[in-house]
Amino acid sequence: MSRATLDSNNLHATIADQVNTYHKDTLDEIERALEAHDIVIVGMSQNPFVKRARKALTGAGKSFEYLEYGSYFGEWRRRLSIKMWSGWPTFPMVFIKGKLIGGAEETEKMIAEGKLDELLK
Repeated sequence: MSRATLDSNNLHATIADQVNTYHKDTLDEIERALEAHDIVIVGMSQNPFVKRARKALTGAGKSFEYLEYGSYFGEWRRRLSIKMWSGWPTFPMVFIKGKLIGGAEETEKMIAEGKLDELLK
């Protein structure tokens, strides 16, 4: 299942490169982390849901890689590129073995139901 995005044929040539490379360095950093770690949290400072996800995983005894991109006061363009890339509208973004499972609420639910350990097998 794919999320609807504007077809590349509908991008004028003068902006196609700009669209395709928008904060590519940030996305490359995330993709490297996803390859190297079983659990990756992508977040931002000052966000209570990011803190909840980190606390839930720590409480469950799970180690994770945490990537932080600014706060409510800065780096919003980098975070926008991450949202555009993932299709997930909020932070945190929690990835298990490269798959996006959602945010804090979804992570807490998976831990409570024992599904997180199943994904990590």
